[in-house]
Amino acid sequence: MNKLPSFVQIKEVGPRDGLQNEKKDLPTEDKVTWIDMLSNSGIKEIEFSSFVNPKWIPALADAREVGKQMKRNPDVRYSALVPNQKGLEFALEAGIDGASVFMSASETHNRKNINKSINDTFPVLKAVIEEAKQAGKYVTGYVSTVFDCPYEGRIEPESVVEICERLLEYGADDISLGDTIGSSVPSQVENLLEKVMVQLPKEKIIMHFHDTRGMAIANIMTSMQYGITHFDSSIGGLGGCPYAPGAAGNVATNDVLYLLHGLGIETGINDKKIQEASLFIQSKLGKVLPSRSLLASG
Repeated sequence: MNKLPSFVQIKEVGPRDGLQNEKKDLPTEDKVTWIDMLSNSGIKEIEFSSFVNPKWIPALADAREVGKQMKRNPDVRYSALVPNQKGLEFALEAGIDGASVFMSASETHNRKNINKSINDTFPVLKAVIEEAKQAGKYVTGYVSTVFDCPYEGRIEPESVVEICERLLEYGADDISLGDTIGSSVPSQVENLLEKVMVQLPKEKIIMHFHDTRGMAIANIMTSMQYGITHFDSSIGGLGGCPYAPGAAGNVATNDVLYLLHGLGIETGINDKKIQEASLFIQSKLGKVLPSRSLLASG
């Protein structure tokens, strides 16, 4: 294991992963205002929406409008979730800088989430990745349920490694490894990273933790000790997966920053602006967000 890094990059996934499970219909103008606040916080990548069919994720049905209306900061990469070539067409129209493709390491979760087998998903993602790269876009490959599946239980690391290799072979720039149900503990993180890092350089690995059991911060510490410097997080701890029963939101950006800045690790992100963005979306959703540091700040 390595010493802790001096710099860590956070990708803010709240506008997509955070809002996709929300029952309240948030107006487009509020989403845009919120994203504009995040754009000026020092965050370098924002996943602003999803171009999945709106009937599956109605909370993000205005993805194109959000993409067209938000004020672009030239220092920020604006990415979105893209399921297929039709979704990519709409995403390119909305002006994405990056496309995030996705699949699961679990056969059952993949079928419930994408309605396809793992083998049938590969050619779909290959076509999306190649087209996105031809358009000059950055591509992230999301792999869900890399530790445990709500339907199948423990997932073998070898299955995860095989999927990662395929996505990189197709042209993905990096891979986000998702603890979709928030079940992992540091020993599982160690086990997976030791297997994955034999085949993938650490610079191409992003860790994506949900905080269902309060282990996300501990898992991030473990990941950093293995040299990982890229993490996904969500303002206030918003989020959850519609196809992972019981999963809580992503690890809160606020809590990750409290950890990193407390350790003297630079992020380039302004804590005060993250606080303001958190309070804004909390008021618009009309509920208290679960971030510990946000709650502690009063």
